[in-house]
Amino acid sequence: MFLGEPPASEATEAAYAADRDSDGYVGNVTRLWCWQPDLLTSFAALRANLMKNSALTDREWAVLVTSTAATLSDSYCSLAWGPRLAELSDDETAAQILSGDPAPGLSDREAALAAWARQVVRDPNATTSDDVVQLREVGLGDREIFEATSFIAFRLAFSTVNDALGAAPDKQLVDEAPELIRAAVSYGRPPSPTPSSR
Repeated sequence: MFLGEPPASEATEAAYAADRDSDGYVGNVTRLWCWQPDLLTSFAALRANLMKNSALTDREWAVLVTSTAATLSDSYCSLAWGPRLAELSDDETAAQILSGDPAPGLSDREAALAAWARQVVRDPNATTSDDVVQLREVGLGDREIFEATSFIAFRLAFSTVNDALGAAPDKQLVDEAPELIRAAVSYGRPPSPTPSSR
């Protein structure tokens, strides 16, 4: 990343410890956001609050993240979330979404969410009421449409900071990703050549 190591603090060490516990290493994204660890905590809390009472499924959230990341050419989030979507569907479906290709393994509702994410990323001012009607036609309620759109916007903000400040995907993400997903993520910043440290 383009910034140096953030200053040591209790909040920074807590964030690093959480990464070590969950992933076994401290991610480049965490190091970046620890320039203001309170923002990282606030973002995570806001995201959790949005998701906790939603009718959207884990798989639908993963479709939203991967579609958003791929359209933005965000290699970090694509490599972080592609394997999660693969676990919830299959490697081929996840790779198709990351490549922007049709994904027959998606339900109509999931395909509509993927298309909506791409549209919001590319040009939110070009959406129309007919687009929202199409989301309703596959069973999404207005609250779910609002939640999905807010989630896309939050992911865009997060990815923009990461990408602009040079947070490269951790080598561990690449090493652990299925081959189809590694092949699909041919965009964005290249991964770190060496493993992220503990």
